[in-house]
Amino acid sequence: MLKGIGHIGIAVRDIEKTLTAIAALLQVPVPPIKDVPEKKARVALLQLGPIGLEFVQDDSEDGALGRFVRERGDGLHHVCILSDQIEADVQALVARGVEMASVRPAVGLRGKKVAFAKPSAANGIVFEFSEP
Repeated sequence: MLKGIGHIGIAVRDIEKTLTAIAALLQVPVPPIKDVPEKKARVALLQLGPIGLEFVQDDSEDGALGRFVRERGDGLHHVCILSDQIEADVQALVARGVEMASVRPAVGLRGKKVAFAKPSAANGIVFEFSEP
């Protein structure tokens, strides 16, 4: 069952520089950065009440997030919706005709099962579905 917004994903070119600026702006501590070598990425979650801001830096030459940042600059990449039954929710989305990047959830950057809808499913906005 879909439970609400978990986080807003923000793709960035320089995660340290971005986090320092955001922490100063919001007057909060800089969150820890997690290296995820198997995904060639670095990620940090700044929790603000019930909704987090997930900052992701793509360390690969040809990754989707890296291309996104090169083409558009730092910015909003996706909205994450929490699901307590991700496999069932993804199958329900597929049954309703929602185009998914993958019909099977995979392990995401923070170790949770995730699945992404194709941007075309929501008029260009990327939605991620994730375990809490």
